[in-house]
Amino acid sequence: MSEPQNGIQTEALSKLANLRGIKAMVIGLFILFFVQTLTWASDFLIPVTTAILGYFILNRPRRWLARIGISPTGSAIIFCTIIVVAIGYGLLRLSGPVSTFLADIPEVIRQIEGQLKSAGGNTMEAVNEAVEAADDIINPEDQADDTVEVEVVQKPGIAAMVARIAPMLFGQMAFAIVLLYFLVSSGDMFIRKTVQSIGRFSDKRRAVNVVYDIEDRLGRYLGGITMINAGLGLVVGAAMYVWGLPNYMMVGVMAFLFNFIPFIGAIAGSIIAAILALMTFGDVWPALGVWATYMFLTSFEAQFITPSLISRRMQLNTTVVFLCVAFFAWIWSIMGMIVALPILTVIKIACDEIDGLQRVALFLGDETETEAQADTSPSDK
Repeated sequence: MSEPQNGIQTEALSKLANLRGIKAMVIGLFILFFVQTLTWASDFLIPVTTAILGYFILNRPRRWLARIGISPTGSAIIFCTIIVVAIGYGLLRLSGPVSTFLADIPEVIRQIEGQLKSAGGNTMEAVNEAVEAADDIINPEDQADDTVEVEVVQKPGIAAMVARIAPMLFGQMAFAIVLLYFLVSSGDMFIRKTVQSIGRFSDKRRAVNVVYDIEDRLGRYLGGITMINAGLGLVVGAAMYVWGLPNYMMVGVMAFLFNFIPFIGAIAGSIIAAILALMTFGDVWPALGVWATYMFLTSFEAQFITPSLISRRMQLNTTVVFLCVAFFAWIWSIMGMIVALPILTVIKIACDEIDGLQRVALFLGDETETEAQADTSPSDK
């Protein structure tokens, strides 16, 4: 009896192992298909994601306006009008400086090359002479003058590239604003529909709590980040004014916008500010000073201001944030870097509220949250 039973158990374990292998392959294929879908449908998903995040942020202000008698449709009109006016005003004020900056980039590159050559001209000339002498020794027969036809291919400049992608960006922006209008004007309809589709009462209550908590914490988080970035933009703009940059206002707005992109935003903003300084002063040292000032202000904000003003529960694992930004930059380019942190924030909030996913939320949080969780957890002894 023991041998047949052992055979049955062995066969059952073998089937279970096969099922686990099939499950792992299915999960892997699903992940690949999901990532490919995100990449393929990026033109549609980027404005949809932006509108949904905006809906979560604006839902609480919509309820505040409802208390004073303003309908959801009226709130949607107010919000969308403010967004359109802000975007239009920003484009109107910054289009001239940005166009000038893009047009002057080739000249800046030539200035940098000239200063590098002047700084190390003697060394480079000696190296070039040594290379030419070595080439003459190795290939003496190639010293005859040969006529070589070279075909010059004119590559599109930065301005042409911006002009090519501008219609797509404006189309996505318009689609996101229109979708945001419909979402806000619908009020809590989507929340009610989601709750009605859930079976048990306890699950419905939990779903409502999760949605409201996402609205509350995401609104507080992004609202706080927006205020911090606005303050950073004012300080950076004032610092650039002290340095004597004529486009200090553009640099301040750039600091405000770029600071929504973790890690990469500060680096890109400091480089652009340094290029503007080089265009203005024509010398490397003031440009380095502008770069150092920009990096100091953004680093001070990231290390001291944001941690002191943002709730501990909303501080995220730095490594996870970097990987999330890199992933969404890979699939959605610049807009992916902007929405990566809000998406990760929504995932963190949902994992905090859903049973069985608290460990994932703990992994997404930073070290201070892990230490707090360890201090408050009961002892297992």
